[in-house]
Amino acid sequence: MDKFKALEPVRLYQQPLPALHKPNRPLPRPTGPLIGRLPQHLHLFILDFLPVPDYPAYARTCRTISWLAISEEIWGPRYKRLRVEELGLSPVLDLLEARAKGSREEQARAPPTLAVVDDEFGDFATANIAFSQPSSVDLFAPTAPDELGDFIGGSSLSFAPSTPVQSPIVTSRSQYIRVHNLLKPLTPALLHSPHQILSSLFSTSHDSLSEQAHILHLLFLFLSPDISPLRSLSTLLSGLRAAADRFDAALLTAFETADSRSDEEEMRHAAEASWEVWNASQHAAQPSSSSFGSSAEWEMGRVWAEKREIFYTVGEYNPRDNVTASGALDFDAMDAFMTFVLENLREHGSRAVRVFPLASRVLLAFADRIANEVVGEYITPLLTHARSLQNGALFLRATAACFREAWRMVDTIIAIAAAAGGDSVATKTQAEDVIYRMFEPNMDEYLDEEVETLKLTFDKTCKEWEQQVMTGSFTPHVAFNTLFQAANTIPAPQIDATLFASSSYKRSVLSSFTDVLLLPVTIVPRTVVATATTVSGAAVQGISMLDPRRWGAETLTSPSTDYEHYQRQGEANPVIWDGGDEDDILDEKADERTLASSASTSTKVGDGELKSRRTYDNLQLLLSLDTTLELIHAARDSLKRVETFDGYPGTYGLRVRETIEEVAAEMLLTLGSRHVKPGFELAIAQMRTYQPPTLSADASGEESETEKAVSTSVAPLVQFFELVHIGDMIQSIIQVYFDKELTPHIDATDFLNTVVREKKRFENLLDDSVAQGLNAGIEVLMNQVDHIILTLTPPRAYYPPEDAPLLLGPSRGCMEAISCLEEHIRLLKGNVNREVLEVFQTEVGVRLISILQKHIKRQIISLNGGFQVIADLNAYHAFISKLKIPTLTADFANLKMLGHVYVVEDAKDLAQIVRDVTRYGGAYRPEDIYEFVQRRSDWKKIEKVVDKTMYNLNLREDCVVC
Repeated sequence: MDKFKALEPVRLYQQPLPALHKPNRPLPRPTGPLIGRLPQHLHLFILDFLPVPDYPAYARTCRTISWLAISEEIWGPRYKRLRVEELGLSPVLDLLEARAKGSREEQARAPPTLAVVDDEFGDFATANIAFSQPSSVDLFAPTAPDELGDFIGGSSLSFAPSTPVQSPIVTSRSQYIRVHNLLKPLTPALLHSPHQILSSLFSTSHDSLSEQAHILHLLFLFLSPDISPLRSLSTLLSGLRAAADRFDAALLTAFETADSRSDEEEMRHAAEASWEVWNASQHAAQPSSSSFGSSAEWEMGRVWAEKREIFYTVGEYNPRDNVTASGALDFDAMDAFMTFVLENLREHGSRAVRVFPLASRVLLAFADRIANEVVGEYITPLLTHARSLQNGALFLRATAACFREAWRMVDTIIAIAAAAGGDSVATKTQAEDVIYRMFEPNMDEYLDEEVETLKLTFDKTCKEWEQQVMTGSFTPHVAFNTLFQAANTIPAPQIDATLFASSSYKRSVLSSFTDVLLLPVTIVPRTVVATATTVSGAAVQGISMLDPRRWGAETLTSPSTDYEHYQRQGEANPVIWDGGDEDDILDEKADERTLASSASTSTKVGDGELKSRRTYDNLQLLLSLDTTLELIHAARDSLKRVETFDGYPGTYGLRVRETIEEVAAEMLLTLGSRHVKPGFELAIAQMRTYQPPTLSADASGEESETEKAVSTSVAPLVQFFELVHIGDMIQSIIQVYFDKELTPHIDATDFLNTVVREKKRFENLLDDSVAQGLNAGIEVLMNQVDHIILTLTPPRAYYPPEDAPLLLGPSRGCMEAISCLEEHIRLLKGNVNREVLEVFQTEVGVRLISILQKHIKRQIISLNGGFQVIADLNAYHAFISKLKIPTLTADFANLKMLGHVYVVEDAKDLAQIVRDVTRYGGAYRPEDIYEFVQRRSDWKKIEKVVDKTMYNLNLREDCVVC
């Protein structure tokens, strides 16, 4: 049994060791020689961590460690942690030293008594000891007299001087010894009751409040765990805290007495003493923290704030007074309430910075309490009442207005701080945080409601427009030129159907829209401030006046009458449009002539035809500037409300920025998918149903001037071009809105940003809609051109009588067709990009060639009529050449050469021309040219010769029909 060894008991659960205080001090650098088996820096770290009473025991281990125990590397940081010079406590040490000197003189005059040595604390002796200069092998460096002293109970550090006493040198160790010897005699009193402690510490009646606070402060620093001067540290600290609490209670009584007399000087002395003692107590509890404690926990500052009358006299202000009986907002009541709050904050806050230490931040604590207990308690019922009215817009406006009103406290706090000490009293960020913290409970509901209400507003606006489109109740654009003429004093034609073909109109709209967009938005609704109401009215009225359809709903007798009407109503002045320079107007007369002719025609046609064309008269109104501006106005109102909270820090700041992006993205999405896209789709569907009107000749066989005008104008295409202009205007307005309102909040170069992506998607949607519409428009236009050529070309236009005079110019049908194409291409210029315009012109040219080829094949052409064909083809070629599209120009040059087959008399020469494919650039095969030659009036006569020459074939001789 002896060979079996008993197992040691196993601890099933490792008990955690009690948490030790870890001083906030850096590790010494790992340098120096080894002392024993450990490097020197570890010994230094141990000495720095050890309490002072344990130094003698550790120093007796060896001679080298004893020298380390008195080195400046140990005592320098320890003395620095007392913060004597940093806090200006040297006069307190001088006072204690003088008091101790007087006590020793009294003891010297008294009979001698037996001194009792306290071996527990290992205190420093007061004897001055000098050391001899060390030899080259001596590890103990000499120190000056009064520097080292000795630990009572340890003999290893006591040496007799071998040289004369030198002059004392002030070191960190000697300074610490002085503090230790002055403060240790005060510590036995800390084991008694608080009132006895104070009686012992403040033995003379001549000590001021500041001196008494300094003594307590110095004791707190001395007894902190970072210093550890004595063994029974926790007991002494408990007694010191109890004494500090009693001292603070006495200071509070003195402060309140001085406050009742409005004696700010006495209040300041008591407050400074209380703050120093309280802050020292907090620092002793958390020695690793170098910052001051929270002023909200300081009893004197808290009690002073609690006794302010503002916390008990705000019941007379009713938050519901800000909502009128009709359900509108009128913040006159909150304006009066905030004036009362700010007056109290200014009065008491100014006194707070005068009587309380600046480091205590009592001003911020007082403002924070007012914000939460006064302003916050006023705002909550107001928002609850606004919410109960089931009006989301009212709740949103009330929330933003409440925050803006509460923000006035920030300006007051900053003004008080600037007058007292600037950032040392309160920084701008700290003042703003007071309101941010107070308003946080309302932010979640507000941000969610902002987006939801905006979506409902967008949906309502779009549904109203859709209803107008379905019922056809929208009003055509009128009175735009009337206002333009009033603003520029330049005659402009009255256009019934179109407004924006002129670029000067577009510049006018964009300029006015930019001005309106920069108008401030009133966040706080008041009736007593006339300026705010005027600006708000100008913003709303200005945006609404941007749409001519709104003017068209009224009868405008004259520009002056319209202007006086707005003046009488007390509304903002109507927008005065900047029409640009006179040269710009004159350059666009051709466009205006085209549109004016279209408009004048619509007033002259008969009732039956007007009824048949009524569907196309309002095609350009399928996109509404009014609806666009209403959507932008709603988004801008929402954006301005959210911008009120733009400076919010932390999580709510991120949510505010996300809401700003969501508001802008929702506006772009709604405008594109609910307005622009459906408008173009409906316009394209209507345009595809268009049929050219039938012309009738009068008794003389010639069309009237009205019929001529109608034949050159494609009603739905003109309206669609105007729709493209309006779409381009909407895109320009969106760009202005993006640059002016959204760019400050987002990174426009970030292609992954939500707003940037939605803007790009909107632009692509608009481009695709325009492209699809232009494709349908080309079909309508070319049908109209075919109709013009077919209708206005007489049956014998290319087969005139023999005695008819020879006309060298192009035919009427050719000229009208070219005029129609030129007019409609001109309307498109400047409103689509260059690539789209070139594609449009190319497609028009290709389809025109096909129409002309079919038109020629329908005719009977004589030799004299061939010259007319050549004249027409030359005119078409000249028109296409102006478009400067090389491929089209070459195709029409080849088509022009095709006309020569009608003016060659000799059949053999004609056959050679038909066989020469290089003559037409390879665009036509001989078989194709053969079909055109068959339209000659003398074809029956020359058919045999042409066939024989071309194919070396005589059908009558070589072919036998069985």
